[in-house]
Amino acid sequence: MASYKTKQYSVLTMNTTAFAFNFAVWTMFSIIGVKIKQELGLTDTEFGILVATPILTGSLTRLPLGILTDHFGGRIVFFIQMILVAVATYSLAFASQYWQYLLSGLFIGLAGGSFAIGIAYTSAWFEKEKQGTAMGIFGAGNAGAAITNLVAPMIVVAAGWQMVPKIYSIAMAIMAIVFWFFTFNDPHQEKRKASGTHKSMAEQLAPLKELRVWRFGLYYYFVFGGFVALALWLPKYYIGEFGLDLKTASFITLIFTLPSGLIRALGGYVSDKVGARAVNWWVFWISAACLFFLSYPETSFTVKGVEGNINFNIGLSVWIFTALVFVVGIAQGFGKASVYKILHDYYPNNMGSVGGMVGVLGGLGGFTLPIFFGILSDYTNVRSSCFMLLFALVAACMLWMNYSIIQQKKESEIL
Repeated sequence: MASYKTKQYSVLTMNTTAFAFNFAVWTMFSIIGVKIKQELGLTDTEFGILVATPILTGSLTRLPLGILTDHFGGRIVFFIQMILVAVATYSLAFASQYWQYLLSGLFIGLAGGSFAIGIAYTSAWFEKEKQGTAMGIFGAGNAGAAITNLVAPMIVVAAGWQMVPKIYSIAMAIMAIVFWFFTFNDPHQEKRKASGTHKSMAEQLAPLKELRVWRFGLYYYFVFGGFVALALWLPKYYIGEFGLDLKTASFITLIFTLPSGLIRALGGYVSDKVGARAVNWWVFWISAACLFFLSYPETSFTVKGVEGNINFNIGLSVWIFTALVFVVGIAQGFGKASVYKILHDYYPNNMGSVGGMVGVLGGLGGFTLPIFFGILSDYTNVRSSCFMLLFALVAACMLWMNYSIIQQKKESEIL
């Protein structure tokens, strides 16, 4: 019989791998959506809605899936979720009209709900001192977006975009079977089954009344929602701004998605060592600095000199742009881990409901931001307006965080 430690690491490995598969499916519209946009002649706003539709379902299902995980255990909930995603993904290959793509996207979006299942299932297996590291390793499954950036373009070139959902659905079904045979019922679930006691719905949802949960949700809206939005938007941005082809744009986007996903494990470790709040603060400062430069659109202007006009052109080259986006991705990777570490510090017994709600808000960032990107692009005719929006968002996070720190200091002085 496997030891407890063996079970811990087997579950963590399967959770992380399954999450990576789900994340690859969840973000596949970032690649095939470009082809669909060309076929249907979609506007930027319509494209934003298309790529964001799966993110909506993935966001809204996180809270109920987190609650179901608290009640029934992560193993069975994760397995059923993956089977349903596999079926929905396969159906996408047969869509031909815009509304059909949107409808399929809604069902495929269940893949994004896997985060709430996996984070609660992972948390149940590890002691407090290792929570940040364990959840950070699990969260590295975000690198599934990089799998899509790497694999999907090659499938599109070799066999057409319709083959992407077919291959992804088969891979997901296989993953579900492997997951079932290499995971175990979590110890909390076993205790609940033995005692016959379960938390009531009211007890699970009680922490959601606290404003602090919603503040953490705003943080996650930026670090996770912003990550998902950029993972979906960057291939198109590279094509439009720098004139790259789809395959090259997708591969360069890997420089953002892959490190940002993998670094989350290190972010969890650092949060365990130096504290999640300190990590959050540095994440916001570094992101704000990079987004300031990314926001500035390419500009040409003329200065009237003594001996004639002097022309200037200010703009980012593709490599400077990519370097700045890379730093933002690294910062968001740390932030995704630190937010969930601080959640566990405050709500260790409610990770399903609280973690699910914060995941909902983060996922809604991934849904709403691409739509806002498209609207801003169509309305302002400035492509870098998407980074202007992200800069405003991180500024709001910093202001609220600073305000909460001041309030806590005042309360401690009174006590």
